[in-house]
Amino acid sequence: MSTNLSEQEILRRESLQQLRALGINPYPAEAFNVTAFAQDILDNFNANADTYQNVVLAGRIMTRRIMGSASFAELQDSTGRIQIYLKRDDICPGEDKTMYNTVFKKLLDIGDYIGVKGYAFITQTGEISVHVSELFVLSKSIKPLPVVKREEDGTIHDGFTDPEMRYRQRYVDLTVNPEFKQIFVNRSKVINTMRDYFNKQGWMEVETPILQPVHGGAAARPFKTHHNTLDMELFLRIANELYLKRLIVAGFDGVYEFGKMFRNEGMDRTHNPEFTSMEIYVAYKDYIWMMQMVENCLEEVTRAVHGIPVVQVGNNEINFAGPYERLSMYESIQKYTGIDVSAMDEDGLLKTCKDLGIETDATMGKGKLIDEIFGAKVEANLIQPTYITDYPIEMTPLAKKHRSKDGLVERFELFVNGKEIANAYSELNDPIDQRERFEEQLKLAGRGDEEAMAMDEDFLRALEYGMPPTSGLGIGIDRLVMLLTNQHTIQEVLFFPQMRPEKKAKVATVDDFINIGVPAEWVQVLNKMGFNTVEELKAANPNKVFNDLGGMRKKLKLDITMPAKEVVMSWF
Repeated sequence: MSTNLSEQEILRRESLQQLRALGINPYPAEAFNVTAFAQDILDNFNANADTYQNVVLAGRIMTRRIMGSASFAELQDSTGRIQIYLKRDDICPGEDKTMYNTVFKKLLDIGDYIGVKGYAFITQTGEISVHVSELFVLSKSIKPLPVVKREEDGTIHDGFTDPEMRYRQRYVDLTVNPEFKQIFVNRSKVINTMRDYFNKQGWMEVETPILQPVHGGAAARPFKTHHNTLDMELFLRIANELYLKRLIVAGFDGVYEFGKMFRNEGMDRTHNPEFTSMEIYVAYKDYIWMMQMVENCLEEVTRAVHGIPVVQVGNNEINFAGPYERLSMYESIQKYTGIDVSAMDEDGLLKTCKDLGIETDATMGKGKLIDEIFGAKVEANLIQPTYITDYPIEMTPLAKKHRSKDGLVERFELFVNGKEIANAYSELNDPIDQRERFEEQLKLAGRGDEEAMAMDEDFLRALEYGMPPTSGLGIGIDRLVMLLTNQHTIQEVLFFPQMRPEKKAKVATVDDFINIGVPAEWVQVLNKMGFNTVEELKAANPNKVFNDLGGMRKKLKLDITMPAKEVVMSWF
């Protein structure tokens, strides 16, 4: 057996073998038909109405109190925890008491999945519980869960709180911190409410390619891959916009997609390289119509999560009921800096950035410079839902030119609590204008802009066949869920956020321990105590290690000489 296993892991593996020796399959294949859930019983049990008198539950053992021939335990299922009461003679009515005396008391552990049959009742202390008549082993846990103790007043001891561990081992996080499950329940409500809203309007949910020969639809750096059979370079999509517009060309009045996007860019508390976006395109509409649609939709989504259109985000109370404030891009910069950049050329914008202490580089064109000023000086001020409208044409290659303002396009972004969560256009459907915009993007790419869009000849061909006036919208689902669940990092709303490679635990050799004076026959004992490196041993309490060595010698019935205390002290 591996010397890297802790004492607990070794004991659980031994219990696993003992269960099999008793003829009990610790991982049975048969279905276990559950008829009730913990929270339903706790919410609805009525002792006077004989409810829940024949129930079947399943879940993890989370606590145990063994008291001779009777015991209490807590069972945790997908809805919550409920106390169960086990009496030896009830679950073992015959002469054979193995299921209670051996299986439950000695071979089952915290974290094991069990199934129980029984009936609900109220204990003498007034707690709704389930009296167990039959017990079934459903899955043996061979790695112990973190021990998280919760007091009745809500105080938590030894919480599983390290963010890296929580995000990396989400399966453990949601087991010992079940309160975080509500974030993901609400995430599902957000998506399902939006889907229902769109479906009621008659718009159709579709799917578009994730692997694309041309990265387009947004300004972002793509991930690249290679298709072996076709021997061609492909990109993970940075947006699904251009494919959805092809479907508008094909004659659909409204199409939308919830999907994963991939952008090979930085990671921080609001950015994950893989994220979920919703994009929708509706024919014969414009960006002004889209603003009203977004207000209606987000108010409905917020009510679905909270019952009201108001949500608390940190110290801010955000109201998603419209109407939302509207500011043009130039107006917002002037409002928060006092500077009018509307008539500035690239040199003037570079000087303004320098005066404001904003870093620039040679790849930035006029649009990027304006965006940098906006990001640095405006965004953080936009707490209540605010539409920023009418962007410079250089910033938006896929939006239609403004109907009355030269040099601008019909675009808005929705900002809430200082972050952009939605982006919409009156879509550009002039194929000649679109080609010229792509050509400008190619020039920026030639200057080193890795986020510039590529030329998409097939999309241009589609536009040449004719696309009706259309409004399009993209909403970042992860950021929206952050807002509606009052979370401050994107990792909290993703089941499995992107992480750096996990550092392998260093394992010392036997010689490493021998070199500090540990007798060779005691190295494996130290490993079983959880000391896999000399550094881990030296960080421990010497007196406790000495005492634990004696305990392990007795427990494992080792016929080796116990090292003297001064010898053990010398290891430190």
